[in-house]
Amino acid sequence: MSSHPQSTSAPACDAAVRRQALDGLPEIDRPTQVSTDDAQTLSAALLARLRDLEPGTPEHAYVRNTLIELNLSLVRFAARRFRNRPEQKEDIVQVGTIGLIKAIDRFDPDRGIEFSAFALPTVVGEMKRFFRDTSWAVRVPRRLQELRIDMAKAADSLEQSLGHRPTRAEVAAHLHVPEERVAEGELAARGYTARSLDVSVFEDGDAPRGGSRRVAVSEPSYELIEDVASLKPLIAQLGERDRRILTLRFGEELTQAEIGERLGLSQMHISRLLTRILDELRTGLLDGEPAAADTSGATATGTCTGTAVATRAPAGTGTAAG
Repeated sequence: MSSHPQSTSAPACDAAVRRQALDGLPEIDRPTQVSTDDAQTLSAALLARLRDLEPGTPEHAYVRNTLIELNLSLVRFAARRFRNRPEQKEDIVQVGTIGLIKAIDRFDPDRGIEFSAFALPTVVGEMKRFFRDTSWAVRVPRRLQELRIDMAKAADSLEQSLGHRPTRAEVAAHLHVPEERVAEGELAARGYTARSLDVSVFEDGDAPRGGSRRVAVSEPSYELIEDVASLKPLIAQLGERDRRILTLRFGEELTQAEIGERLGLSQMHISRLLTRILDELRTGLLDGEPAAADTSGATATGTCTGTAVATRAPAGTGTAAG
């Protein structure tokens, strides 16, 4: 029995709030469908009325909400400027609406300017702040984000005037900043976008995509690094003279004759020693067996050395040097 009076009194209460809030101004049934000219005229009157209402009251909330709906077209107009961005249009409009609400709360009718001229920069600024805070793949300081924008503008301007892509020094001189700061901005700009490692290199199976040039290629130096690392224990087990010969031949790049003069041996003897040393190292790399240590001294000559060379020298190299 008591629910019926309450249901009928609610619309009456809402109507009373609307009448008191508008205070003689025309009531707008569908604010979002009002033309642009009418929206500007009605907004000016409602903004003046909003100033006279106390915040937090139902009347203030009604006028404020009506102003928001009247000027949503301004937000959509501003959002079209960013239609090529990857963010969803609904998200951009929602952020722009926050800027519209801020503009309504800050607007002073006594300043004598149109509300749209005052609100548009606030709406666009809110959208740009949203892009700045959410669009970067890596979080970087705001000063570097702004520096990236300034560098892009400077590069475009200089390219038009100079006829070529400007250098880092030219950009720094144009912006009146040190080259180190421009380098820092270039490094920070790499954090704006990120490419997933899971993305396929080919889109259709045989057609390379634009980003395929960034895919890593095999580095031939890696195999050389592995060989050097494998040679270290083999060289460490060589005798002192053998290591000396390797240093003179491949470190100081001396000829066999010059090595022979240093060690008091003939060029033929040095040639056979190098052949034996390199064969042992090669065998150790291929088989994984360490090279046999050469226990002979730096001045060892004669039959013992000759025998060692003869037993290890490949076929066709002759007998040991005396």
